[in-house]
Amino acid sequence: MSTQALKPGEARNPGPSTRETILDDSRPVPEVLTTESYTYMGSEDIDYSVYTSREVFDAEMEKLWPKVWQWGCREEHIPEPGDYMVYDVGYHSILVVRTEDRSVKAYYNSCLHRGTQLKPSDSDGMTDNFRCPYHGWTWSLEGDLVDLPCDWDFPHVSKSEFNLPEVQVAIWGGFVFINMDEDAMPLEEYLEVLPEHFENWPLSARFTSLHVQKVLPANWKASQEAFVEAYHSFETHPQALAFAQNNNAQYDIFGERTHRFVHTFGVADIAWPEKQSEQDILDAMPSIPDGEKVPEGMTARQFAAEFQRKAVGEMFDVDLSQRSDSEMLDSIEYHLFPNMFLFPGVALPMIYRFRPNGDDVDSSIFDLLFLRPLTPGEEPPEAPEAYKIGIDESYETVPGIEKWLGHIYDQDTANLDMQQKGFKATKKPGQTLGNYQEVRVRRLHMTLHQYLNA
Repeated sequence: MSTQALKPGEARNPGPSTRETILDDSRPVPEVLTTESYTYMGSEDIDYSVYTSREVFDAEMEKLWPKVWQWGCREEHIPEPGDYMVYDVGYHSILVVRTEDRSVKAYYNSCLHRGTQLKPSDSDGMTDNFRCPYHGWTWSLEGDLVDLPCDWDFPHVSKSEFNLPEVQVAIWGGFVFINMDEDAMPLEEYLEVLPEHFENWPLSARFTSLHVQKVLPANWKASQEAFVEAYHSFETHPQALAFAQNNNAQYDIFGERTHRFVHTFGVADIAWPEKQSEQDILDAMPSIPDGEKVPEGMTARQFAAEFQRKAVGEMFDVDLSQRSDSEMLDSIEYHLFPNMFLFPGVALPMIYRFRPNGDDVDSSIFDLLFLRPLTPGEEPPEAPEAYKIGIDESYETVPGIEKWLGHIYDQDTANLDMQQKGFKATKKPGQTLGNYQEVRVRRLHMTLHQYLNA
């Protein structure tokens, strides 16, 4: 059938689909990985002002961020009573703390006396209480006002009525989520399909092995949109086409707040200009050491998956023998609105978060976590401090990141400065999206529109 006869969103790149590749794997795959859930969502341009406008930014601060569930930290960031972490998004600042009874609470990071932050932005540590550095008003970990210096001068202040205002807290998959909206829907409902899909991949059975943080030179939406489609690989990651079917990636929309792509590794993209043998494909895969040979009767994809089962399994003392080739190799990326990316795969175990950088419309903070399998029966170690790199520093300089993967992240973020500047230089007022490969970008903006126009 010619593409002219297809309805919008029905056209696909030639070659085997992601689903066909996965179903041909050496082991059975979870059904959720072969589920397809695409919906055509329109072809209208999206105005560039959503990335550059102060008015839009201010509306997000008022109508978006105080209304959505967002993860503030992992449980292993605050393992013991008194451990706290400050989560900042724009000018909002939230204190997340482990209390004496080991529950988790969150408070607005602001003294009820004259507004001073109780703990510095983007800080963490261990404390017995929250004592204002300005005048010494002090609250317990449970949020009770326990010390008011010169209380004789404040007869109008009742300590029992001056508890720190709380923010809603919920925990899923080892992540501590916060929501500033007192009337917010339960987190379980907000997550849509994620609890069902991640039954196969419990994130609470993982631990944070590495946390990298970097300021990016683009609006938080543009920054995360660099990661929601594989269409950019043709130009941005051309070397990957030798071993990854980026242009045949699968895109799924599961609800207003959750969507996904899956693209397969260990199979050359149809756009790769040279005919590839199975050994050529394996040799091109940067995650496989040089010198490994594809045994007769196996594909590069099957061998690479088996190699990873053994290597990762031995490294973390976990049994991966029943994990499918797709779970071991592929880029499986879910998104939870507004700013969380979750990778359930074993060899690519990342979590992303993108948020406004203070009051700056034109930059954002990118948090990159690696969640490794937890050895059965062991408690997760305390999470490492965020390793911060400068806006012009390479991810390859980060201890613990493989050079090839650091290079990929450098490529992913190299276009952002020019894109943010291009938003402002353009005569054409908006971006034109592909119907299928960029449907996740459109879904993000449709949901954002709902919040900003509520």
